Amino acid sequence: MYWLVVFFVILLASLKTDKKDKVSVIIPAFNEEETVGSVVEVTKKLSYVDEVIVVDDGSKDKTVEEAEKAGAIVISHETNQGKGSAIKTGVKNATGDILAFIDADISNLNTKKIDLMIKPILEGKAEITKTKFSRESGRVTELTAKPLLGFFFPELNLEQPLSGQFAGKRSALNKVKFENDYGVDVGIVLDADVHGISILEVDIGDIQHDMSPLADLNKMANEVVRTIIDRAVNYGRVTMMDTLGDYIRMTIMGFSLLILGIFTIFFVPVIPIQIAGIIVIIGVIISIYYLYKTISKSLHILKKGSFVTTMRSIIKMHFPVIISGLILILMLTSFLSAATITDEKISIEPTSRNIILSSESPQTISARGPYTIDSAIENEVDILRIPLDAMSTMEMSTNDTMIINGVSYEVHSSRINEENTFRLAKEVRESLNVIPGEVIADSRIPEIFKDVSVLHKIKSTNLTKEDLSGNVQFDISSKTKNAKLFRITLDGKEIASSIGIFDKNSQYTISLDNQIIGRFGINDINKGKYVSKTYNHKLIIEFENKNVSSIRHYIPSEKGPFMKFYHKY
Repeated sequence: MYWLVVFFVILLASLKTDKKDKVSVIIPAFNEEETVGSVVEVTKKLSYVDEVIVVDDGSKDKTVEEAEKAGAIVISHETNQGKGSAIKTGVKNATGDILAFIDADISNLNTKKIDLMIKPILEGKAEITKTKFSRESGRVTELTAKPLLGFFFPELNLEQPLSGQFAGKRSALNKVKFENDYGVDVGIVLDADVHGISILEVDIGDIQHDMSPLADLNKMANEVVRTIIDRAVNYGRVTMMDTLGDYIRMTIMGFSLLILGIFTIFFVPVIPIQIAGIIVIIGVIISIYYLYKTISKSLHILKKGSFVTTMRSIIKMHFPVIISGLILILMLTSFLSAATITDEKISIEPTSRNIILSSESPQTISARGPYTIDSAIENEVDILRIPLDAMSTMEMSTNDTMIINGVSYEVHSSRINEENTFRLAKEVRESLNVIPGEVIADSRIPEIFKDVSVLHKIKSTNLTKEDLSGNVQFDISSKTKNAKLFRITLDGKEIASSIGIFDKNSQYTISLDNQIIGRFGINDINKGKYVSKTYNHKLIIEFENKNVSSIRHYIPSEKGPFMKFYHKY
């Protein structure tokens, strides 16, 4: 007995699952004797259409006879009550689970056009379909409907909201209000949109029907406008555009005053700090008050329709507030990260990433910094850990040596996950006048390390082949554009090329195994070439003027050779 019950339950469930949705087509008609018969005949050709209902809206011609002759169920109004009333009568009398509405005056209707309208609902792709035609929108649509819809319902994006032909599930259409007149089409669209019912606009190709006279267009426009305004009032969209719009504008003004006041306090010395403070206070008061009003009004509007749909419109309206708020937050966090508080003094020095434009081909753009100062690791007191980008700014590389206050420090790259962190020993920090936690911009690197000497290892393929090693010594200085590009050739092979700054009144020397093999000055540089033969070696240096910039300030001969080479033994 138990298994018999289970069998019947499963059988009933499968029968319910396989139940076919019944489709009813409703055709409102008013004096359409010439076309209503053909519209009915085309509709009845579709196998999935279960019933065709023509609602005669008080016609004075042979509309009823032609509809009945074509096989439609006809329901008549004694007087003309309007398209919306005819649709409501059809819905009331139809038995289908899916309802489709087709105008009776279409002269070129075919089954394909109806298929395109109903099939998406049968296939579960949408709850309501709205048609559009392969022609320009009508005058009422372009001059009245679209401007109003764009203003009050900006989330709605339909090409032809007043097309006339539509279909939908009865369960979805039960949630909408059918107007009695020409406002019925746009009313269905707006109700569905606000209630979160899925709407699909389908293109059914060219449609040919009678063009309405100007008097009818005037009536249609009035009814469409009335419907849109009524829905806008009922769904809080008038409040959204009017009251809420004012709140949003005042909130933005409060944020703007707050930003202006903070910026003025720290960066505009000509304006007294008292005035800047008053601006900040006014900005805070306005921002808090109208932000509260904006949020409370938005929550009130959200209750009037579908949360998701209404939220899309609200977000579009609130976007300027969101952007202004983000700007304020970013500015405050930037200021706070750059703030130093000592002895009751607040000092703010904002830092930023530096955008580096490479003039080399192909041209590249990179962002460097900002960097954070931190203490050296306990067992690395003779090591400087410097970010690779900062090394590039100082025109040096890993394993170079920095000489600070006569002490040599080997340069290593920053540790993993500390790519923008300097780790410096206490003595180095004191010499450079920086403190742990300080944030510095890439552009400040030459200033902080000014006059620090660097022994930069020369990297050259020919050095390896000739069993040579070398380095160049320079002091870090402010970047200038009078740097020279030069190439050094030793015994017929190019061993180095570099860029740097030479003083006009200094001499510069090059050594090999601690023996001076060349000495040149500004005259040689201006000539563009220096040649020296000594200790059985021939040294050639070629100089080029390319208007390049550099922070390398090469040491003059009185401090020692600016470039040294050694044989490896």
